[in-house]
Amino acid sequence: MKGLVFAEFLEMVDEKFGYEMTEKIIKLSDLPSGGAYTNVGTYDHSEIITLVSNLSKQTEIDVKTLVVTFGHYLVVRFQTLFPKYFENDDCALDLLEKVNDYIHVEVKKLYEDAELPEISTKRTPEGGIILNYKSARGMGDLAEGMIAGAIDIFGAKYDCARKDLEKEDDRQCIRFTLSTKHQ
Repeated sequence: MKGLVFAEFLEMVDEKFGYEMTEKIIKLSDLPSGGAYTNVGTYDHSEIITLVSNLSKQTEIDVKTLVVTFGHYLVVRFQTLFPKYFENDDCALDLLEKVNDYIHVEVKKLYEDAELPEISTKRTPEGGIILNYKSARGMGDLAEGMIAGAIDIFGAKYDCARKDLEKEDDRQCIRFTLSTKHQ
């Protein structure tokens, strides 16, 4: 996993829980990297799992909630850090449709060793989208948060339903269905 993700996680912890909490969870985690991440470095994704688990223990907030919250935070940060990926999008659905075939292709150009989830999308006749997520890392909660963040960025009125599917080749598979919110 790229160091940028780790660095952004620690920034979120700083913002939401304070610098002291960040230092505490790094110390408790006893990480191979020592908790020092460069944006272009690659680190074992188990380190972020350890950090989140220790944050959960310290804050008494469940791991899923923390990871979904981080996903939301991360996509908002990506909009700031990488605005070109958000250009020409009229809604969250436009952004989500181009994740696999544009954004991930561009990420691979920058970071050849990046291990990215497989994302496929299909528009529904009702004006929504079905997004299928597959990943050996099992970071579906992060994807859920990123989808929620994308919806918020565009001020969209969508409901997002999540259905965990059977694993394929030891990869976590999730179907997210975004549909227009009925008021």
